[in-house]
This record gives sequence, C-alpha cells and structure tokens, in this order.
Amino acid sequence: MSFQSAINKEIFIPHDERLLVAVEVWRRKRKRMSFLPPVGDRDYSTFICVSVSNTQPRQLLITKVKQYAGSESFRRRSKWSVEQLRQVNGINPNKDSPEFDLVFDSETDQWVARSSAEKCIFVQILYHACQTYWEGKLGKPGKAGKLRKAKKGKAPQSGDQHAEDEPTDNPPTLKALQARRKSYAPPKQTEFINCQSKLTGDACTMNLVIYRCKAFLNRMRSKMAANQSHSKARGQLAQSASVVQRVSVALGERGQRLTKAEDKTVELLAKAQQFADATHKSLP
Repeated sequence: MSFQSAINKEIFIPHDERLLVAVEVWRRKRKRMSFLPPVGDRDYSTFICVSVSNTQPRQLLITKVKQYAGSESFRRRSKWSVEQLRQVNGINPNKDSPEFDLVFDSETDQWVARSSAEKCIFVQILYHACQTYWEGKLGKPGKAGKLRKAKKGKAPQSGDQHAEDEPTDNPPTLKALQARRKSYAPPKQTEFINCQSKLTGDACTMNLVIYRCKAFLNRMRSKMAANQSHSKARGQLAQSASVVQRVSVALGERGQRLTKAEDKTVELLAKAQQFADATHKSLP
C-alpha cells in the first residue's frame, strides 16, 4: 500500500473526505524555537495533502500530515481551506524544481518535495482543483438570470402591451439587487505564480502521466540505492568478520608453534641434565 492510500484510509475517509494528492516535503528553512532542545533531522515525515469533502457544499482543503519515526500511523497537524490559500509560488517557471511556497492568510511555508516530479504533480492537481472549486463557488448565472435574459429576448405581444403600460414594483427591486451586487466583493482566488505553463494549462493530462512515471522511477531509484548501501554495509561486515577469523586462525597457529617450541626446549634441557649427570659419574 502506498503512503497516499494509507493517508487517505486513516485520515480522510473517516472525516468523509477524499484525498486528491499528497506530497512528502521538508522545510527549506526549518523553524526552531529557542526554548526547545534540538532534535535530530528527519525524525518525522511531513506530507502536504489536498482533499475535497464528499458533502455539499464541497470544500477544498489543504492538510499537513505527519508520521513520526518508528510509527506506522499518521497524524493530522494543520488544516486550511482553499479560501485561506492566497498564493502558490513555484519558485522557478523555467525548469522543474522541487521547491515551492504556500502562502496562507497567517503564515508562509517554504517546502522542498522529495523530487521535482512529485512537486509538479502536486501543483498541477492543486491548480485544477482550485479552478473547479472557484468555478463552482462564483458560479455561472442562475435560473433567475437565465429567465430574465429569456424575457428580454422575447418580442412584446399584443396581450402584453397593456401589462407593460401599467406601473409595477419591479424597478425598485432590480435597483436594490444592482446596488447589492455592486457592494458585494467576491472572495479572492488563489494566485499561482512562477509556475510552468504546462502545469497550469488545459492540455496537461500527458504531462501528469509523465510526472507520475518520473516520480515512480525516482522512488525506485531511491529504494535501489538504499538496498545497495545496506548490501555494501553487509559486505563490509562480512569482510571484517573474515579478517577477524583469519587473524584468530593465525594467532592459534602461532600459539601452537610456540607450545611445540617450549616442549622441545624442556626436552633438550632434560637431555642436557642427563648428559651432565652421566659425565659427572664417569669422572674418577
């Protein structure tokens, strides 16, 4: 199971939400408070997720999820609505890069994705999700506007001539609606800056497929590099063990030779003593 499936199952499905995309990130400039003791790097993993609610009215949400080292569970840390997301900064509009910024009402987060392909997938899906959300939020003309346009397009009939001459109460109502519309300020949409045109264009389905393939290959390459490092470490351990074994064997052989030399020395001393005793007896 991929980390996106695990996050969706554990965090979003219980809250009646659906995960659209998630990207693993870490900060370009890590926030550290002076009164807290320093902690080791990467003692937890951070994921930025984009989700949509299943209930009406639809809500588009950006969520920060963390997974601490040694734990298989995920924790929701922060959550913002897309209306709080003021800006998405792609940093470099000329080439793929893993860096991006998210600017909210109250804070700015500077992130680095695991790879430029994963960042591009995240920005592309977030852009289209924002477009869909704001189109539904600001909307197209409603039924009342369509009926009003249809009435304006009709030619006046003879039966309606008398009705048009009579005074009606519609003009004040229309004026009030027009004044209300003028005073209404629509919410500000999310701004995407320094993003490549292929991420924010219409024809980018093929780009999304390409980026998914690149992200998959990057993850496979990382796993292979990790396996190679582990196998190299195991090889070094095996080599060290063989060296220790050879040294122990050499020491054992040397000990055996020393023992034989000591035994021979004792034997020669005994023979010399016997020769000395025999010589002493043979003398008058």
